[in-house]
Amino acid sequence: MGYKVVYHNVPKLFSKLKMSKADGSYLKEVAKIERQHLLILDDFGIQPFDSQSRAALMELIEDRHGKGALIITSQVPVGKWFEVIGEQTIADAIMDRIIHNAHRLELKGESLRKRKTMNNELD
Repeated sequence: MGYKVVYHNVPKLFSKLKMSKADGSYLKEVAKIERQHLLILDDFGIQPFDSQSRAALMELIEDRHGKGALIITSQVPVGKWFEVIGEQTIADAIMDRIIHNAHRLELKGESLRKRKTMNNELD
């Protein structure tokens, strides 16, 4: 359908962005993400954000706000995201931008990975 989509595992993305700051390619990396119609951030909140990751997250969310779609997947309940993001003021700003036009889907039930493993064991 012509949509440009990029998927990133959050801990790996922020490690990559930290390295890109060191080698001078940060703006190029961020611009590449910004050009996508949809950004998928997976495993959000698996690790608490340090100050560099928090700043990069704020920049990514700010750049996308009103311009592109964002999907965030997380095992962490949304109510704990402030804690994971850290620094109340920045967490408020990030969450405000994420939640403003959000559609929240909360999945319940068994993990598909667990179910797949059980099915493989039965075969």
